[in-house]
Amino acid sequence: MDISQNSSASAANSNGGITQTNDQDESKQNLNHVINSIDKTLGLLHQLHLTVSSFNVASQLPLLQRVNSLVTELDTMQRLADNCNIQVPMEVVNLIDDGKNPDEFNRDVINSCIAKNQITKGKTDQFKAGNWTFHICTTVCLLNTYRCAFQSYVGA
Repeated sequence: MDISQNSSASAANSNGGITQTNDQDESKQNLNHVINSIDKTLGLLHQLHLTVSSFNVASQLPLLQRVNSLVTELDTMQRLADNCNIQVPMEVVNLIDDGKNPDEFNRDVINSCIAKNQITKGKTDQFKAGNWTFHICTTVCLLNTYRCAFQSYVGA
C-alpha cells in the first residue's frame, strides 16, 4: 500500500468515526428535545389544573387556550418521539402501570444476574476442584441413561 492509499484509508476510518459520533450526538439531541417537551407538557398540565380548579364563566377563554396549547405540545412531543429509538421492556411498563418504581426492574435484573453468576461460579469451581469428580458424575449419568450403549462402549 502506497502513501496515498494509506492516507485515504485512514480518512475513511476517521470519517466513519465522525459519522458514528454525529449519530450519537443527534440521538442525544433528539432525546433532549423530547425531555424538554415533556417538561413543557407537565407545566401546561399544571396550569390547566389550576384553571380548571378555579373555573368560572370568565375563565372559559383561558381554559380553551390552555387546552389547545396542551394538544399542540402533545402533538409536538409525538413528532419528536418518532425521531427517538428507545426500547422499553414490557416489564418496566407493567411496573409503572402497577404504580411501582421502575427501578425495581433494574434491581431484579441485577439480582438475577448475580444469582446466575454465583451458579456459574459454583460450576466452574467444581470443574477446577478435580476432573475426577466431574468424570465420575458424567460416567454415572451416562451409565444410568444409556446403559446398553455405555456397556458396549466400555466393553469395546
